[in-house]
Amino acid sequence: MSPAVAVVVPTCGRPDLLRRCVAALEAQSLAADAYEIIVVDDTLARRGPAATRNIGWRRARAPIVAFTDDDTVPDAEWLARGLAAFEPGVDAVAGRIVMPLPATPTDYERNEQGLERAEFVTANCFVRRAVLQRLGGFDESFRLPWREDSDLHFRLLEAGCRVVRAPHAVVVHPVRPAPWGVSLRQQRKVMFDALLFRKHRALYRERIRGAPRWDYYAVVASLALSPFWPPALLIWAFLTARLCCDRLRGTSKAPAHVAEMVITSILIPPLSVFWRLVGALKFRVTLV
Repeated sequence: MSPAVAVVVPTCGRPDLLRRCVAALEAQSLAADAYEIIVVDDTLARRGPAATRNIGWRRARAPIVAFTDDDTVPDAEWLARGLAAFEPGVDAVAGRIVMPLPATPTDYERNEQGLERAEFVTANCFVRRAVLQRLGGFDESFRLPWREDSDLHFRLLEAGCRVVRAPHAVVVHPVRPAPWGVSLRQQRKVMFDALLFRKHRALYRERIRGAPRWDYYAVVASLALSPFWPPALLIWAFLTARLCCDRLRGTSKAPAHVAEMVITSILIPPLSVFWRLVGALKFRVTLV
């Protein structure tokens, strides 16, 4: 008999996390012959998660494909409850992400927890294989782990597919330790907001961001004007301090974390604007 569901797990140089994930998948409540696990290693090729997931689902035998990441811990009932949501006419299912945090998280940890509120993420979703074939799978132009899941979600909606939520299909997604200044490295990802915006302008404005990041543009503009108009430096200082305070609100006040917030709050707006401009030029769209 063919399996009822295939689980695709992309991985890239994280063997310990992968072993933990696969152990949780092997402990699923479904019978062992009811599902298959497909791990796709991108360590050498570096094709990106979209291409890696495409390789995985195209090798699947099952009619339904479940996606998760190598750093997650799926609940033992994850697959069973995800499959149960596929009533007639349902094309895709979005499960629930749980990201446990300490009582006083860092800014990075709090930002990562935003996955819990996301509509559709590849750490926990199910799609009919026939639908993936019809849509062509993930858009491999998204070379980094950013917005490729939103793009698939938007294409599902634009194709008239029925996407439902399965809140009891739970995947735990522990927040990994991050190096100092991780928020600076993450700014490069926003380049792909431009690609998502170019492809799905209305849905992007409705579900991602209602307007461009005028706050960041204002920070950069005030800094650029300050040599010619000194009061602009006060505007820059105020906007930067407000960003820093917003990031510290409800997060750790450890001296090292406060210092990181001060320094990175100075650097994030120009870096973000730079990568947004790169994306706008690369993908030929207006500012996002």
